[in-house]
Amino acid sequence: MAPAAPEVPVVLKQDPGSAGGPGNLALGYTFAVLGALTFSSKAIFIKLAYAEGMGVEPLLALRMMLALPVYLAIGALSLHDRRRRGEGLPAAGLLIKAVVVGALGYWVAMYLDFAGLSLIPAQFNVLILMTYPLFVVIFGALIFRFPVQIRAVIAFAVAYIGIGVIFSGRLGSADGKMILGAAFVLAAAVTFALYMLFAKEVIGRMGARLFTCVTMVAVSILAIGQFLIVDPISALSITREAWIYTILLAVVSTIFPTFLINAALQQITAQANSTIGMLAPVASILLAFLVLGEMLSVRDMIGAALVIGGVGWFTLGGRRSL
Repeated sequence: MAPAAPEVPVVLKQDPGSAGGPGNLALGYTFAVLGALTFSSKAIFIKLAYAEGMGVEPLLALRMMLALPVYLAIGALSLHDRRRRGEGLPAAGLLIKAVVVGALGYWVAMYLDFAGLSLIPAQFNVLILMTYPLFVVIFGALIFRFPVQIRAVIAFAVAYIGIGVIFSGRLGSADGKMILGAAFVLAAAVTFALYMLFAKEVIGRMGARLFTCVTMVAVSILAIGQFLIVDPISALSITREAWIYTILLAVVSTIFPTFLINAALQQITAQANSTIGMLAPVASILLAFLVLGEMLSVRDMIGAALVIGGVGWFTLGGRRSL
């Protein structure tokens, strides 16, 4: 997301490729928090765009069309910087690996997430999607043999209890459409967790900025191509409000968090990054209250306090152990 540094934090033992210095960890935590906060606005903008009559494929395509020039420009700058430092282009195998990993995390997971949001409320989407940190820990232990310490288990437990408190009593009756939507989002959580784990080694070799640009350019091509196959061009004729929501989705919920999350992965462990990401559902609740006018109950505030407390204890406790 390593210079000679004090002992790595006992929060989670660093998986290979993590930086260990206190300054790097602080920077990584900052990137992870900002990534979670910007990412949390995604469900709000998507729901607002759907309310304007947009479909899944057109919204995905427009989102990536708007973001693509930024990724191309920053990618070109990254390549220029590599040449200036006397470094060659990344090997073809590494570029292919970046494309495959990026497609897993930002195309497959993104499409499943968008499809799920078209079938279930935003609150349920966030609840299910935020189970991905648990899958990061499970797959990290099973596939990569990463150790998991008790601090992570306690932080997960506290944060998940908080999420459960927030969303308890909101599920109502689950019909077939809701079950299908929930399955889509759960699959998105699994694929994004795998991305978090597989991306770290590639980011360490390529650098966060270039990796982000390579993966997101590939994802943009896939999303635009998918739209051209399944929808007519006329589907891009949308309302002024839908354009506003799509632009906000592209900038605030796509460009910012992709760079921030990948920069965090260069500095801290995938498990730490994903645990801090559990701040996103709390931010989504607050955004729903501020933007959509949804009620913020005492139960919501108690749940938010538990999530923030669990994540805060995880990060700050680890920092003190340096």
